[in-house]
Amino acid sequence: MTTLAEILRGVEAGAFPISDLGVTVVSAPSTREWCVMAFTGHIVIAADVDEAWVAERLPAGDMLAPTAPPFLTALTELSGRQVHGLDAMLLAPAITDPVERANAVAGLEEFTDHDHPRVLRALEFRDEVRVYGDPSGSVMTIGYGVGRRTECSVEVPESARGQGHGRRLVQAARALIPTDAHIWAQVSPGNAASFRAFLAAGYRIVGSETLLF
Repeated sequence: MTTLAEILRGVEAGAFPISDLGVTVVSAPSTREWCVMAFTGHIVIAADVDEAWVAERLPAGDMLAPTAPPFLTALTELSGRQVHGLDAMLLAPAITDPVERANAVAGLEEFTDHDHPRVLRALEFRDEVRVYGDPSGSVMTIGYGVGRRTECSVEVPESARGQGHGRRLVQAARALIPTDAHIWAQVSPGNAASFRAFLAAGYRIVGSETLLF
């Protein structure tokens, strides 16, 4: 696999980078972002850097160093970018049953107004963003992100939290993509409520990532 997109498509198919305590360096997926992704026993660095430059800064077999401040700081100094943060990567397949798909999206409305803060944030990081909402005021976005993977995000107003709206929306995301596709989400490690919603909706944790913009 020579591109980040190929690696991500492999993960969607269940083929993860080999767990060999190694590091794979590939080109940045776009001019918009660089990233460091950690999978079980393997690191993928998608950035316009030489493998020799990376090897000089990472002790062999150290799975923590690529996501630690010293290396990330070196990347920011080299690129002029800023670290966006550390997120867990979650992944789920599309819902394929026609009845389940219809039930999952019942009551959702697609918005053309993109002024919501969650939507504005999505537009910074994703392409071809679509926006959906429900009567609770919750908002979900779907768009193409890193490596052209399909990503979703959700925002539930404080007054509607704890009532299952987040779980319902991220499950609906699985019904708003082609039946042969997968959908990704990025969740901050400390956001326990978001983790619960995604896991309950059929997503699983596949790794972590740090993006540089």
